[in-house]
Parts: sequence; structure tokens; C-alpha cells
Amino acid sequence: MAAPEERELSQEQTEKLLQFQDLTGIESMDQCRQTLQQHNWNIEAAVQDRLNEQEGVPSVFNTAPNRPLQVNTADHRVYSYVVSRPQPRGLLGWGYYLIMLPFRITYYTLLDIFRFALRFIRPDPRSRVTDPVGDIVSFIQMFEEKYGRTHPVFYQGTYSQALNDAKQELRFLLVYLHGEDHQDSDEFCRNTLCTSEVSQFINSRMLFWACSTNKPEGFRVSQALRENTYPFLAMITLKDRRMTVVGRLEGLIQPQDLINQLTFIMDANQTYLVSERLEREERNQTQVLRQQQDEAYLASLRADQEKERKKREKQEQKRREEEEAQLRQLAEERKKRTLQEEKERRSECLPAEPQPDHPDSVKIGFKMPNDTRVERRFLFTQPLSVIHDFLFSLKETPEHFQIVANFPRRVLPCLPSEEAPVPPTLQEAGLGRSQLLFVQDLTDE
Repeated sequence: MAAPEERELSQEQTEKLLQFQDLTGIESMDQCRQTLQQHNWNIEAAVQDRLNEQEGVPSVFNTAPNRPLQVNTADHRVYSYVVSRPQPRGLLGWGYYLIMLPFRITYYTLLDIFRFALRFIRPDPRSRVTDPVGDIVSFIQMFEEKYGRTHPVFYQGTYSQALNDAKQELRFLLVYLHGEDHQDSDEFCRNTLCTSEVSQFINSRMLFWACSTNKPEGFRVSQALRENTYPFLAMITLKDRRMTVVGRLEGLIQPQDLINQLTFIMDANQTYLVSERLEREERNQTQVLRQQQDEAYLASLRADQEKERKKREKQEQKRREEEEAQLRQLAEERKKRTLQEEKERRSECLPAEPQPDHPDSVKIGFKMPNDTRVERRFLFTQPLSVIHDFLFSLKETPEHFQIVANFPRRVLPCLPSEEAPVPPTLQEAGLGRSQLLFVQDLTDE
């Protein structure tokens, strides 16, 4: 039976899957699983690749394996420095060289024929990059186990990421391709690359990326840079807005010679980085200026909008005040009309003033709030409400008032109340035939 395409995950893989989802925030579980499978379930490499991708660095799996890396290697002005192997010395040396020459030619010829024929039978496994970060980590571990920990600081990322960082930081990138099968690789690593002076020089001036050509990632870079022999070093920097190989160093080079050659290459190409820095600063200043102009425009726009808003609010408030004043005026006029109509109605309803010689006639004088005096005759048998209606019908009488008598001082109950639903008569209120009453204004109370 054919094996199913999706096998069940182990407990360890499930834990890594959940941990990777928590660290990256990816909602799709299938995408998390696919990413971890691409990195052979190496969660550190998968998370690093995801973080680099979020920072604008393309994922190492977004590029086809056989696609050449985007580095300009066609510049004919590339500085090239090749160290040839020393010639044999003396009769004995030349004799040994001539004796071994046929065997060496035969060995390498047969080896090339065998490798060429093997390509038709089985494709080179290095041509497929599945875990580029893993290739780098594996090479660094192998290098330190074999040559020790005194070495330049390796860039722990893919070649594409190293190119991107060097471009963003405007730094030189030194690439070292390690040929494990070459006879000069061990001596170069031990006596040149791992010396303290070379390590300090590289660490203080450039990024350093290295990988073995036996690894898929190293083999892919080897196809892009097309080295001729080992050890191989390539200096890459930003030139004319493209990452360009500006120097190639091949062969068994000595420490001081390596430092001199790298210094020469850097001095010859430093102007490109300086120019790019100036351009970036100018672009940044232009961007800052444009941002400041935009902020000033937005601030001015907001100020104008605020001014317009306050103007509208003021106009709206003025309109409301005018409407309220108009409504108050209409209400006041309506109230005055109603009051005047009520005065006229009560005046019409007043009984006629009795004659002076009427036996029940009472003459009452009223002192008004404006200090004027009003007199009228009433009957002892009439209720106090008649006095109130008479005063209410007068033009100078306020809307709300009360009638006060002296000796003793008291307020006459002219209007019906709960205690006295029917107001008493003038005689019951104890008024004499000639009486002075005071009208008090209650409008403001």
C-alpha cells in the first residue's frame, strides 16, 4: 500500500507546531506545518526565517533552487588576486613532481569523468536547497570542531539574507567558500583565517559569510560566483545600487597578504558606499522635509477646520439664542394678551358699583404697589373675591398680588383655598364702611 501523503505528527512535532504558531502569530496551522517541514522541524531556523521575511527579507524558500543569486558578477573591473602553488625546488622536488604528475592528471581526469557520468544517473543532491539555515549552522559547527573557536564571526543566516543586511547597512560582505576536498583548505583555515589579526580585521570592517560547497546552500553560491580554485574569497558591496562582486581572492594566501588585499579592495570601492550614504541621507532628509511639510499642512488644515467648527458653533449658538429670544418674546406677548383678555373678562363680570346712599355700601381705598391710590364702593354682602377681581382688572395691578389690611395686620383671603373654599364677605372679613387696603406685588416671589 502507498504511504499516505500526510502522516500523523509525533508528540514532539505537535509541541513544536504549537510553539511555532505562538512565536510567529500565524493563524493557519497548515502554513505553520509546511514552514516547519521545509526547515526539517528546526524551530529556531523556521522562526528566524519568518522574522527575516517580516523585515522585508525574502524567504529562502521563495527562490527557485536553480535560480542564480542576484549579484552582479559581470563587471570586468573586478579585482582578482590569485595565489599560485609554489613551484618545486631542487632536483629532488622536480623529480617527485614529474613522477606524480601523470598519476595526478589521471586521478583528476577519472574523477571528473565519474562525476560527469553520475549526473546522468543521479542528480546532484546539492542542487536542491531545503534547509539553507541548517546548512550554515552545520558548517559552523563542523568548522569549530575542526579548527577551533578563534575565527571571524560567521553570519548565521542565508546568503540572500547576508546580501540584504550588507545592502541595508552599507557594509562590505566577505564570502568564503570552503572546499573540503581541496588540499589547501585546511592550511588556509588554520594558518590564515583563524589567526587573531585576520579575525579582528574582518570583524571590525565587514560582514563575513561562509559555507562549504558540499552543502546545498554553499553549492548554490558557488554556481553564482563561479570560483576557479580554493580557498576562495569574494568581496561584495553595493555599487551603482546593485550588490556587486568587487574583489576575488583565490589560492593559499597568507594572513598579512590577505589583510593587505582586503584593505586595497575596500579603499578602491569605499567611494561607492560613501556616495550611497550621502544619497540615502539626502533621501531621508527629503523624506523628513516632506513629512514635516505634510505635518505642517495637516496642522494648518486642522487649525482651519477647528476655526471653521468654532465659527459654525458660534453661528449655531447665535441662531439658537435668537430663536430662544424670539420664542421668549412670543411667549411674553402671548402671556400679556392672555392676561389682558383675562383682565377684560373679569372687568366685564364685576357687579355694578353701588350708590353712596346704599345702606350696605362700603368705601374702600387701595394703595397700589406704584404708590398710586384707587377707590371704589362695594357691598358688605359681596365676597372678597369681588375686591380681588376688581384689582386684577386694573391695568396697573401686577399679575400676582395679595391684599393686606392693617389694625390688625392681616392678609385677606380673597381666593378660594382648601380651608375656605368660598371666600368670606366683606362684613365677615371685618371691614368697616371706610377702609384702606394695601396691594402687595407677588410677581417676583
